[in-house]
Amino acid sequence: MVAVTIPTDLWEEDTEAVITTWLVGDGGAVSEGQLIAEIMVEKVQHEVRAPASGTIKITQPAEAVVAKGAEIGTIT
Repeated sequence: MVAVTIPTDLWEEDTEAVITTWLVGDGGAVSEGQLIAEIMVEKVQHEVRAPASGTIKITQPAEAVVAKGAEIGTIT
């Protein structure tokens, strides 16, 4: 199992982000490097890519407020 986390190097401040959309459904197949979610920090959109290939389990829904490094899903 591989954790899907909010990258800690996307922005400099300690500001929290909001998951604006998931581009894959819970239980969907993903490929390593695939764009899977978009997050917004202070009106700036960032991309979250799959760290591995497999089946995704989403643990934080769209509109959830998350911090850098937070786990938002897993891939098995």
